[in-house]
Amino acid sequence: MKWLALILGLFTATSGWASSVEASGTVQDLTVSWLGFTAIGIFFVAYVLVIFEEQLHLRKSKPVMLAAGLIWILIAIYYSAAGSPQLVEAAIRHNFLEYAELFFFLLVAMTYINAMLERGVFDALRDWLVAKGFGYRQLFWMTGVLAFVISPIADNLTTALIMCSVVLAVGKGQAKFVMLSCVNIVVAANAGGAFSPFGDITTLMVWQKGVIEFSGFFALFLPSVVNFVVPAFIMQFSLPEGKPQSHSDEMTAIKFGGLIIVGLFLLTIVTAVSFHSLLHIPPVFGMMMGLAYLQFFGFYLRRKSVSWRNGIDAPPGASVDPYNFDVFSRIARAEWDTLFFFYGIILAVGGLGFIGYLNLASGFFYGDLGPTTANVLVGILSAIVDNIPVMFAVLTMNPVMSDMQWLLVTLTAGVGGSLLSVGSAAGVALMGQARGQYTFFGHLKWTPVIALGYVASIGVHFLVNG
Repeated sequence: MKWLALILGLFTATSGWASSVEASGTVQDLTVSWLGFTAIGIFFVAYVLVIFEEQLHLRKSKPVMLAAGLIWILIAIYYSAAGSPQLVEAAIRHNFLEYAELFFFLLVAMTYINAMLERGVFDALRDWLVAKGFGYRQLFWMTGVLAFVISPIADNLTTALIMCSVVLAVGKGQAKFVMLSCVNIVVAANAGGAFSPFGDITTLMVWQKGVIEFSGFFALFLPSVVNFVVPAFIMQFSLPEGKPQSHSDEMTAIKFGGLIIVGLFLLTIVTAVSFHSLLHIPPVFGMMMGLAYLQFFGFYLRRKSVSWRNGIDAPPGASVDPYNFDVFSRIARAEWDTLFFFYGIILAVGGLGFIGYLNLASGFFYGDLGPTTANVLVGILSAIVDNIPVMFAVLTMNPVMSDMQWLLVTLTAGVGGSLLSVGSAAGVALMGQARGQYTFFGHLKWTPVIALGYVASIGVHFLVNG
């Protein structure tokens, strides 16, 4: 109980301040208080643990979830002592609602991606590329272009993993090809995700917040293309000559209903966009309706599976049930660590905002430095910290900016993570998938070239959208 006595003692020491909170009934600026400094310290320690996730083998969700709880406990105790607990309750409910919308949106998207993986859609694409016998330079460009094209729909992380599997399959014995292709895939996937609400968590948050309409993101298409093409054009001259040997002629067949699930996913996206644009309903409701599409199709497959087991509907030569499909098993395979990581980040950053740090940061970045400088720095910061807490902080600050500036920060937060391998989920995932071949320092070697693409994309954005 000593810790409780210590906390109560600290509140007794600041009783004059607490009285002012009770008297005004408004949120106070606690940035220069012991509470504020403690909260910042908790968040800093948690994020250091996130950065060293691979070395510590500690899932990134754990430290941020704990940090979020500790920060809000401190805030709640302080405002309860001040007689204004309703302020904390309202703030937590607001932040949790923001997370709930993001959670269910991503859960549906992840379920569809897992369903397509289970049906062999992406494996078939990989095997087709491998079997075609393309040269190293052709594969470099094809995997990059496909990463850029697929990521606006399937998200940059999943796309990067799929394309990396292609590179690893054909690049055996060519470490340089694997290294360059992985760098190219990370840049392409992040660039492709920047001009679509479905391509990255940051763009999704901006769209769900209602800052930019769905069609408004397409204004970032040309800047995103430049961000991908400029470094890819320079890196291609370092690729090895020739073409890889084909290691296998086997082709993965798409299971029954695979292409139908792709169509249902596209229909789900249309539903979510229509709900938001035409009916002014949060897009998450459209996504949940889209999950019902998949559930009904899963019911149809289950009925077909029963017929197959009874020998009524058995395709010739099929030794394994081709209709076996369970929607809830696909839901269970969602990236739960990632989803809980978002919970911790949104609640923790929301707590720091409630204390007053985001207003302080907004005044410096968007007041003293100006929106253009601030938004460019957001992209650089996202390569070091992670674009999700950075973008959530910007949205929570809600600085007064033109649509062009909001598009700029969406672009920089999306593609800035490509500057370092640890700057995006795609880069971190590929370091694990291509361990020893795609490394932090290998990526760092090409950071100046990627930075050239970063600067060029900003210039094109001002030229086209300014």
